Amino acid sequence: MRFWDSSAVLPLIVREPETPTARRALEEDSEMAAWWSTPVECWSALARLRREEVITIRGETSAHHVLDALRASWLEILPSEPVRETAKRLLRGHGLRAADALQLGAAIVWAGEKGHRELVTLDERLAVAAELEGFRVLAFTV
Repeated sequence: MRFWDSSAVLPLIVREPETPTARRALEEDSEMAAWWSTPVECWSALARLRREEVITIRGETSAHHVLDALRASWLEILPSEPVRETAKRLLRGHGLRAADALQLGAAIVWAGEKGHRELVTLDERLAVAAELEGFRVLAFTV
């Protein structure tokens, strides 16, 4: 099982240059964990793509359905005090934005002592912070 951040989920739900690589990563390990706000972050990205006329309203709606299907299958890490405290620590030690600190905080809480230490992202700052926190990072770009 791998932890997927929002930037890596997006190419699974809308066609982007990174889509083939993201799909291969999901085929290699179809069990996903994701942060509670990932759907909201994806909706935000999809709305931006529609406003920029990269996708149509129909494409946005289709992507929402794909996202719903993914969400139904992933393990969702819910907001909690441990996630918040971890995110606060991460903000002091890494050059992360609040949303990225919460993503990584959720990944750290999810990983716990289980040994799950793989994170999938397209975000370079998040990838660096995750590596420094002991994760094996699957970062892909075209």
